[in-house]
Amino acid sequence: MKTMRKLLALALLCALCLPLAGCHGSKNTSEFVLPAAFDEGREYEVVFWAKNDTNKTQTAIYEKAMADFNALYPNIHVKMRLYTDYGRIYSDVITNIATGTTPNVCITYPDHIATYLTGNHVVAPLDELLDDPRYGLGGSEVRFDSPAREEIVPQFLSECAIGGHYYALPFMRSTEALYINKTFVEKLGYTLPDVLTWDFVWEVSDAATKKDADGTYLLNGQKTMIPFIYKSTDNMMIQLLRQMNADYSTAEGDILLFNDSTKDALLTVRDHVRTGAFSTFKISSYPGNFLNAGQCVFGVDSTAGATWMGPDAPNMDIAADQVVDFEMAVRPIPQLDPENPAMISQGPSVCVFNKTDPQEVLASWLFAQYLISSEVQIAYAETEGYVPVTLKAQQDPAYQEYLSLRGTDNGLHYGIKLDAAQLLMDYTDRTFVTPVFNGSASLRDAAGSLIEEVVKGVRRKKTVDDAFIAALYDQTASQYHLDQIESAAHAEENGDQGMGPLPGTAVTLLAALAAAWALIGAFALARALKARKKAA
Repeated sequence: MKTMRKLLALALLCALCLPLAGCHGSKNTSEFVLPAAFDEGREYEVVFWAKNDTNKTQTAIYEKAMADFNALYPNIHVKMRLYTDYGRIYSDVITNIATGTTPNVCITYPDHIATYLTGNHVVAPLDELLDDPRYGLGGSEVRFDSPAREEIVPQFLSECAIGGHYYALPFMRSTEALYINKTFVEKLGYTLPDVLTWDFVWEVSDAATKKDADGTYLLNGQKTMIPFIYKSTDNMMIQLLRQMNADYSTAEGDILLFNDSTKDALLTVRDHVRTGAFSTFKISSYPGNFLNAGQCVFGVDSTAGATWMGPDAPNMDIAADQVVDFEMAVRPIPQLDPENPAMISQGPSVCVFNKTDPQEVLASWLFAQYLISSEVQIAYAETEGYVPVTLKAQQDPAYQEYLSLRGTDNGLHYGIKLDAAQLLMDYTDRTFVTPVFNGSASLRDAAGSLIEEVVKGVRRKKTVDDAFIAALYDQTASQYHLDQIESAAHAEENGDQGMGPLPGTAVTLLAALAAAWALIGAFALARALKARKKAA
């Protein structure tokens, strides 16, 4: 009987969750209205979900921020839950939306927020909060040195707007960088320019594939060499299309990825996989490992990953005896037009979830705002190759001193890390972001998978031609449900305000619920048959 009661309880829970998951909405929450004043006579618990890659220094920064904030606001108690993967945060938020148990503050990405917004008033809009003279940015009632709105880097703040409203604050920003074994480039007879073209990178990479009769690479004297490795192939495809002035998507959610420019990019990738010049992180491994072992010439990775790059890098995934000494250089990613470079802006943002109690939302907003104060921004930016999101922090004497000490040690002031941060600050006005809508995260994944599948196809000796690309387009559109995204976009244009396609996590949840019901039904049937036999 205990087992039956447990199953019945599960069935009841499933029945309650199913309609909520079906529209991936939340418990009915009213639209957020800013209170007239913050009620300081009450106690508040703010649940904060964050990511830190198991970096103890970052954890300590979060903990100090929470303690310092609590000293300013003794009635607001922040409770933190740490994740090592933004995908897990996204998945857990989707699950918790269905039960109305989202966190109060969450570090996440705008693509993910766009999906959260398909629930009714799940995420609090920040338009009114940003500009409120009392509790907004730089507000008179804020108890810390909050940056004014104009002190946030405008490009970074604009990335947090979805559908004409702000739903997040930028937290940290990075871009991608080209990490280069300059020693190898010069050994091959080339001079490294300030901005490299794709043609230059492909030419040098092909030249690095030459071997002797024993199969040893002439460049490094080793049996292993992958001249060019790209970590994030979704970014690779997105940036190539931007540089080509080619289509990707519209802000309304129209999917334009599957075009001739994309095919041209994929066929170029094919050609250099055939020579052995190119591979990806998912297929071969982390570019920093190959660079540091002298088995790579060019590696593209986030500027936030700079502490893993170079023979003196403070972070390493390979043994010390595998590291090869060489001169490292940091440059913008390869460009089609070096006079007009284009590179992606990326990095986490902070959103505030709506609750039935607007006072709780206001308390959460105050903490979210504290995360972009200069003290927190500078401390966090110094841990990796991130850049503070406010001009206030970037221009702070403490941060300027940090930059001025470049290369004085291989820890806090590791030269490659500071070069990467400076790269983004130098090229901020050349960065861009892709349109954000419900399904844009799936489109991003699809863009990267196109490159991955072409690389796999060549390595598996398949014929990668126009027919292969056409079939790949169909397969990818189906796998990532891109046809559903477009259908939802057109439905909204025609006045149907449906919730749009379910994200993969919601589909998984529904499948699990269906399986649970099936098991319950089988159990009940078995018990009924058993009882009937006893009665007979």
